[in-house]
Amino acid sequence: METTKIKQEAEEKMEMTLEFLDETFSRIRAGRANPRILDGVRVEYYGSIVPLSNVATVTTPDAKTILVQPWEKQMLKVVEKAIQDSDVGITPENNGEVIRLGIPPLTEERRKQLVKQTKQEAEDAKISIRNARREGMDEIKKAVKQGLAEDVGKDGENELQKVHDKFIKRVDDMFAEKEKEILTV
Repeated sequence: METTKIKQEAEEKMEMTLEFLDETFSRIRAGRANPRILDGVRVEYYGSIVPLSNVATVTTPDAKTILVQPWEKQMLKVVEKAIQDSDVGITPENNGEVIRLGIPPLTEERRKQLVKQTKQEAEDAKISIRNARREGMDEIKKAVKQGLAEDVGKDGENELQKVHDKFIKRVDDMFAEKEKEILTV
């Protein structure tokens, strides 16, 4: 097996880890209205459970408000209940036309909790990236045992390490950005 292919597979795993981390970070509320905090909300629609975005338009008219406008009027109550039952932690206000979510300012304690949660998510992502590197390294070592030239193996390991370092830095950057967002009052 070519070291380039091993490196590519490891890089794909690392890329998927970053996408997952980005998705996770987007759901962590940072005191600013972000429609993505509703990404996890599911609604019953004609017998199926579908994402909220399949039945309503979600907008942020200002930094402290999320507006949810169901496409069908009879969905208002269903959507409202789905938001209440979710782990979003914001009580929706239904005025008969749209559902309004007022984003409360975060307390200092809540900010610290969120930073801690974010840090843990970033740490989990790093572990995943390290695992992808380790699997790649093992593959290369196995290939060397099976006759791949040792210097080619070493080069492959160095390349893999560089990829790993690049992804770890990206996780650190994403964490720093999210931490800043959470701590900005």
